[in-house]
This record gives sequence, C-alpha cells and structure tokens, in this order.
Amino acid sequence: MKRFLLLYASQRGQAQAIAEDISEKAVAYGFSADLHCISESHKYDLKTERAPLVVVVSTTGNGDPPDTARKFVKAIQDKTLPSDFLAHLWYGLLGLGDSEYTYFCNGGKIIDKRFQELGAQRFYDTGHADDCVGLELVVEPWINGLWAALAKHFLLSRGKEEMNGTLTMASNASRRTDPVTPELLHIESQVGLLRLDGSRRNDAEVLEQNAVNRGQSNTLIADFEPSLIRSIPPLSQASLNIPALPPEYLQVHLEESFGQEESQAPVTSVDPVFHVPISKAVQLTMNDAIKTTLLIELDISKTDFSYQPGDAFNVICPNSDSEVQHLLQRLQLIDRRDHCVILNIKADTKKKGAALPQHIPEKCSLHFLLTWCLEIRALPKKAFLRALVDHTGDGAEKRRLQELCSRQGAADYNRFVRDSRACLLDLLLAFPSCQPPLGLLLEHLPKLQPRPYSCASSSLFHPGKLHFIFNIVEFWSDTTAVALRKGVCTGWLAALVESVLQPNAHASRADGEKALAPEISISPRATNFFHLPNDPSVPIIMVGPGTGIAPFIGFLQHREKLREHHPDGHFGAMWLFFGCRHKDRDYLFREELRHFLKCGILTHLKVSFSRDAPVGEEEAPAKYVQDSIQRHSEQVARVLLQENGHVYVCGDAKNMAKDVNDVLVEIISKEVGVEKLEAMKTLATLKEEKRYLQDIW
Repeated sequence: MKRFLLLYASQRGQAQAIAEDISEKAVAYGFSADLHCISESHKYDLKTERAPLVVVVSTTGNGDPPDTARKFVKAIQDKTLPSDFLAHLWYGLLGLGDSEYTYFCNGGKIIDKRFQELGAQRFYDTGHADDCVGLELVVEPWINGLWAALAKHFLLSRGKEEMNGTLTMASNASRRTDPVTPELLHIESQVGLLRLDGSRRNDAEVLEQNAVNRGQSNTLIADFEPSLIRSIPPLSQASLNIPALPPEYLQVHLEESFGQEESQAPVTSVDPVFHVPISKAVQLTMNDAIKTTLLIELDISKTDFSYQPGDAFNVICPNSDSEVQHLLQRLQLIDRRDHCVILNIKADTKKKGAALPQHIPEKCSLHFLLTWCLEIRALPKKAFLRALVDHTGDGAEKRRLQELCSRQGAADYNRFVRDSRACLLDLLLAFPSCQPPLGLLLEHLPKLQPRPYSCASSSLFHPGKLHFIFNIVEFWSDTTAVALRKGVCTGWLAALVESVLQPNAHASRADGEKALAPEISISPRATNFFHLPNDPSVPIIMVGPGTGIAPFIGFLQHREKLREHHPDGHFGAMWLFFGCRHKDRDYLFREELRHFLKCGILTHLKVSFSRDAPVGEEEAPAKYVQDSIQRHSEQVARVLLQENGHVYVCGDAKNMAKDVNDVLVEIISKEVGVEKLEAMKTLATLKEEKRYLQDIW
C-alpha cells in the first residue's frame, strides 16, 4: 500500500472525524494513511517527509486555526525559514469553516498560504467546506476525488509499474499536469465503489428502496408533509447512496460501584481549572425584554486566576439533568446510572488506530459520563445516523435513517436535523425501534466543550472579582414535540443563580455581598490580542451591541482606575457604539455608561435602538450600530487613518460583525477616495497591525 501522511487540526472534533473517515476509506483504494493530530509534532517531520501530505483544518474564534494547530502555525511562520523549506512537499488541504463568519475557512487558508510561500506544491486542489450550508456538500466530493489525485501523484512521481490496480481510477487524471480538482475526479472516484467486495457494496453502492415504502401508494405519500420521521416523493421512492458503515471499536462494561465515592469534579482539561464561588447575580434587563441578560460575579480572591480587560475564560458546564435522565430512560439504563463505565477496545475492530476517548475518565459512573463528558446536544453527523441504521428494527424507520444520511437526502438532513438542531435524544424519541448500544454513543458523541465568555470587568476596579454577562439562550425545538429548550451553559447558570438573582441596580459598580453557595469551575483561555493599546494616548473605537458590550465595560473601568493613578497622564479618546432593541428594556449598563461619559472616561457614546420608533418630530435614531458608525464616518476615518487609532468589535459574527466590516470599507473608500478593493486592503492592514480586533461568536 502507498503511504500518505494525514494530519488534522480540530477544535471540536469535526476535522478529526473527517480525517479518521479518510483514514478508514484509504485502505479500500490501496493507500495507507499515517494519521496524527497536527499537535503531535514528535510523530512526523515535514522537513524530511517524502510522502504526500493531506491536511484537514477547522477554523475557530475570529478566523484562527484551532488551538491544536497554534504551535504548528507558529513554527511554519518563522520568518527565518527559506522560501524552499518545503519545496519537496506535495499536499492537499481541506479547510472547514462557516461562511456566516467574516474570515471563512481562515484556519486552513493560513496554513495553505504559508505552505505555498515555503515552496510546497499542491497535488490536489484545496477544498473549503461551509458549515453554514452543510460541510458534507464539499467534504464528500473532496474525499471522493482524493483517491484519484493520490494515485495520479504516485504515478507521476514513481512510475506506472508501481501502482498496480490502483491506477485504473486515475487513468484519465494522469493525463493532467495541473492540480486535480474534486469536481473532475468525482466520476473517476466512483469506480472504486464498484470494485469493493460484496460485503462493502451494501454500504457504498446504490440501495434499493425498502419494501415498506414501495408498497405505499403515491397518493397516500403525497398527503403527508415531510418531517424528521417521514419523507415524500421523490426521496421516498429514490434509490439511495449511503455512506459506509463506521467500524465499531468500543467495548463497554457497566460494573456496580459498591458504594465507592466518585469525584464530582468536572473532567480536567489541559488548562488549570479553578473552582470559584458565585458572589453576585444580577438581571440586567427588564422582565418584558425579548432576551434576558444576567451578570454573574465570581469571587476569585482565593485563587491565582488573573485576567486583563478583553480576556475571555471558559465555564465548565454540565448537560441538563432532565435530558440526561430522559436519555438514560430511553436507553433502558436508568437502573444502572450509578454503575462504573469500563471501556476497552474491541479485539476484532476494523478501525485503524482505535483508541479510548481521552475525555472519558477511568471508572466514572454512567450518570457522570453523560452529565459532564459528552455533548449529548451535539448535532448527529451522517456517520452517526448510518451507524444507527443497523440498530433499528422497524423497516420504515430504518429506511428514513438511511434517507437522512444519504446523498439524495441531503436537503432533508439539513432541514430536519441540522436546521432543527436535532440531537441524539430527538432521534431516539423519533425512531422508537432504534436501540443503539452504549458503546456506539461513546464513539460518536463528541466531548462536552466548555463555553467561553468575555470578562466584563477590570481587576483594578473589582479586586478579587470577575464579572461576565450572557443572554439566557432559548429556542424552540419541534423535531418530535414542540418544546422550549435553553442553552446548555446559560440554562444551567440561570437555574444555579435563580434563588439569589437581584434586579438591575448599578450592576458593575456595586461590590458583591457574601459569597453564595453555588460554585462553578472555570479555566483561562489562551492569550488573545483583544486588549487595550499599551499606549493609553491612542484613541479607540469600541463596537459592542447587546452582550458584546462586556469587554468594553472592563476597558472603561480599567481606564478610570488608570486615570486615578495617573491624573496628569494623556489618555486618548474612547468611542463606544452600543445597540439594543429597546431603550427602556435592554439598555445594558445604562447608568454605568452615563457615569463614564460624565467623568470624561468615555468621550463619545452612540446608542442605537433597533425596535424603538422615533417620538414626535425627533430625528429617527440609528437602527443598528453600523448605521451609527456610518453617521460618524468622518470622525471614524480620522481616528483610524490619521490618529493611528484602534477599533474593537465584539458580538454577533453572523450579521453585525460582517455589516460593521462592510461599513468600515465604505467609510475608508469614501473618506480617502479609493476603490473598494483598496479600502479592503487598508482594513486588512489594520487587522495585521492588531489595530482592527474582533471578539465575535
């Protein structure tokens, strides 16, 4: 078999799962994937690597590579490296991202661009998969085309006689000298599906429609509306291409604990974890506001946790206890919830490089595992649906799960699984005959991730305290029955502080009372650049609608204390563009902002109200922060382009951050008198100089 190096850089498991899928499929095409996380630099060496390289890279934060790729990116961005450092390397890269964010697939683009600068060459065109519309729309054809691209590479580099039967798939591709594209190779790669042995054909070839659905009349089916559990023609009558069955690899044994005590501490991470009490909780919005915003104060005085304004930190949270209970009941494991979970790798597994999940501690209870370790709300991927098919007894239910994971059922998957935010429990309730073993769930459910929050205070202003704010996330789930769900972390925090919640009363300025009983676990996040300029005389523009104001409250508190300590110092102007729906319902930190404005800390406060109508003959206020910025285009341009100011944007990435970015481009274009492309380059330069900073989600 021909070896290739396969690296993945994953933040939440997506890139890892795709890389593992590539590794599994490689064998059928005559290749052997040497699979590693990109952080495992001791297991590979690109300086001496002669085999082709395949990289799968996700994007996190504000267009950054995943945490696991930080050291790798830092190493390849060493400016002392010669331009031919990787000239010997041939590679193909698949980037994952979300086009609703400004810097789409930027994690992959950073690595791709640097590879090119260091002389590496592509043997296969780069793919950019969009989570906004469904990663599989690019991932599946990209993987399908990979095999012919690899075959062509080995043919050109080592000679036709070494390729044996594998080259058949690449016979047409081998005539090309340019990097192979997924689109051109899609048909070629399908040849491999037809050459698999009979045991694999059931998964990879076209499946005949289930007899249950064939027996139904077109008229009867047409009367139904499609749903999670039901399809209509043409899908209900179509032959299906479904993915290969992922090999099972975990053997699970539940053992009685015999009363031994179990630590209730959350699963440890690579970062230090601090257990801190909640010292105050305040509701910042009125009861009739569309969203409820809470402020929580943590007492960090007895820890060595430290932070700067602009930093973010992680809150380690559990799954909803009621959802865990429902899941245990559905799995018929409620009476074994306190049993210890013993994991082993199946002796006969066909999964290459199978390993025990690192996020599951040894001998934890089943209840602890489902509460603290697994993301039970995770969107079920198509590979998971395919695995559930083989544990579903009812023919109609089996067929529907096949449809949802098939190529033909992509639209239904997006509508009824992805867009409806269906989770494992939804699937198990929708398909009663599905009885998956516990091991299958542990194989497919990702690690329960901590949730990041921006610090909303300054340690100079609130010594020994840390503030953060959040909206209680609420959404309707109607996959099986209409129900109101709350965010995993925000719902838990809201319930935790419910009995001690205070109404809004100068939240950021009052000191906390005695520490409350509830404790939560937090951990620091990697250092970011969302900090005040080192030179306090530099003017800054802050854009933060809604809870995006959080870091800027910390900025303003910090600046107030700095001015107290340095009364003769020179401090630059501070602009704040804030926005909310209603002036009287969700204007966060109104009194605090008035205080900062009155004492000169905040020099310009521009507030927009998106749902308030103008009163009488007064001028209509700006509706959104980007409109307000547009109204002050001359001053904004002067701060950024003449006074070397900084602009900070915090909040919603999918709409606000994009719109603010577009407005800044328009302002630069208009005020400087240049074309839009030139204005975009200017904004890109500000970003490179760390003068245009974003903390968006």
